Amino acid sequence: MTLQEFLLFFTAILLSSAGQALLKLGAIKLGKVNSSNFFSHLLNILVTPELLAGLFLYGFSAMLFILILTRVKLSVAGPAVSLGYIFSVMIGYFMFKETISTTHMIGLALIICGVILVVQR
Repeated sequence: MTLQEFLLFFTAILLSSAGQALLKLGAIKLGKVNSSNFFSHLLNILVTPELLAGLFLYGFSAMLFILILTRVKLSVAGPAVSLGYIFSVMIGYFMFKETISTTHMIGLALIICGVILVVQR
C-alpha cells in the first residue's frame, strides 16, 4: 500500500468512525426504542441532525473506500477496515465514558497484529 493509498484509506476509516460517533449522539437524543415509539423513532431519524450527519459521513466514507478498491486488493482493504474498531473504542472511551476491559485491550491488540500481517507484502 502506497502512502497515498494509506492516507485515503485512513481518511475513510476516520470518517466512518466520526459517523459512528454522530450516530451514537443522535441515538442518545432519540432515546430508547420500544414497541410504542418504534415508528415515531423511524420518522425522527429523518430530522435528527446528528443522525443525518452521521449517515452522510458513512456515505462519504463508503465512496472513499470504493476509490481505495480501485487500487488495493479487497483481501487487503477489507480486513484493514477493522482498524476502525480501534477508533470506535477510543471514541466510546473518551466521548461516551465507556470502559475498556483487559479483554477488549487484548482483542484490539490482536486486530492490530492481524491487520499488520494482512497488509504486509
